[in-house]
Amino acid sequence: MITQYKNLINGQMISTDSMLDVVNPANEEVIGQVPSCGEAELNEAVAAARAAFPAWSKKSIDERRAVVQAISATIKENSDELFRLLTAEQGKPHAQAQGEIIGASMMAGAQSTLDLDDEINEDSEERLSRTRRVPVGVVGGIVPWNFPVMMAVQKIAPALLSGCTIVLKPSPFTPLTTLRLAELIKDVAPAGVVNILTGEDSLGPLITGHPDIDKITFTGSTATGKKIMEGASKDLKRITLELGGNDASIVLPDANVEKVAEQLFWSSFTNAGQICVAAKRIYIHEDIYDELSAAIAEYAKHVKVGDGAQQGTAVGPIQNKKQYDRVLELVQDAKDNGYKFLVGGDHDPDVPGYYMPITILDNPPEDARIVAEEQFGPVMPLMKFSTEDEVIQRANDSEYGLAGAVWTANPDKGVEIAEKLETGTVWVNEFLHLSPFAPFGGHKQSGFGAEYGKEGLLEFTYPQVITVKKNNVPA
Repeated sequence: MITQYKNLINGQMISTDSMLDVVNPANEEVIGQVPSCGEAELNEAVAAARAAFPAWSKKSIDERRAVVQAISATIKENSDELFRLLTAEQGKPHAQAQGEIIGASMMAGAQSTLDLDDEINEDSEERLSRTRRVPVGVVGGIVPWNFPVMMAVQKIAPALLSGCTIVLKPSPFTPLTTLRLAELIKDVAPAGVVNILTGEDSLGPLITGHPDIDKITFTGSTATGKKIMEGASKDLKRITLELGGNDASIVLPDANVEKVAEQLFWSSFTNAGQICVAAKRIYIHEDIYDELSAAIAEYAKHVKVGDGAQQGTAVGPIQNKKQYDRVLELVQDAKDNGYKFLVGGDHDPDVPGYYMPITILDNPPEDARIVAEEQFGPVMPLMKFSTEDEVIQRANDSEYGLAGAVWTANPDKGVEIAEKLETGTVWVNEFLHLSPFAPFGGHKQSGFGAEYGKEGLLEFTYPQVITVKKNNVPA
């Protein structure tokens, strides 16, 4: 029997007559159904969030903090159930799914410790001026399918802590774990403070254009982000956009080949490459290119691709058919152009599931689609470079600017190169690390605004300056 899930609107779990199927990408079987909401349900959710906002925003930050901490604790307490459900709908191996669930709990707990203190601008004999932060209002959150729980929580936690209420839309590909979480936390926050509703992609523009939503926070593709920015402009909604990336890793000639090979592999292939900050272009100095590319290819041969629920699986399927077909198209383009493959490149269309074997290309040209476009799948192009100036120019020659990495035995040299990269985050001798206390956001077409840290929290607020003239009280 297929489980039917419900939406959370105004503190109640509700359903609709029309339902959407949710497919397990490992076997293409329907594993659940969720409500297919439209304008009527959205209006109900927004009205609930609007009605809840005055009382919620007037609560002290410590009261709001307690609710965020309770959400964090609920996720942790139910992590075993949640991570298994996450694997079933998203495809990632159990260990990575468990990491996402526990990570979401920890991220919410850490973000709950942030404060919104007043800032004194002037305290002189003449006047007192201070800036306080006030919540924006009702937030519309739109979440992608690659990290559905983490991305949902990283929007819910700062919204609530700031004093906002939220209407959240999960991806129609991966709504199940988020709706189960909604059921678990429905009594944690007052009715209307958190609303979670599901629907087709067509629900997104309705959220963006809704006149009673004050802010949009979106994680997804740059193409969709542009549409959201355009839609939000009609009534000057505040926006936070965390968009695509074509992230470059640079490996200097002094890097330890044996140590770096495995780390470079996982910087690209964790979650089957479906990470906005995954290494999608790897530049290796020509002095160590042959040795390091061979080491990465050899490591790849021993990594199991399969159903994330099966023991030993390290790389799961691509999450949905649309993305699967796009990755196949990019790989076919590489074949058609005669590019060399070190590993992979072929798939079996007769095997159920959206499986793409680990695929590594050997020094394709810079204008190859597999290099110039964000793959968002288990595909890694390796390229040679000769000089620092050359590789920095090649790394920066992109419309994206989300993240990057430098690998070297000399951390000072790594920082020197990192400071020349046009991205929001750069790691030196590390990958995929995000801190709840550091802002995360993209440059260029990789985003607008920031998430995480104090800067991420401030995205959900307006500054209000109050100035008092001293010794000038009217008689």
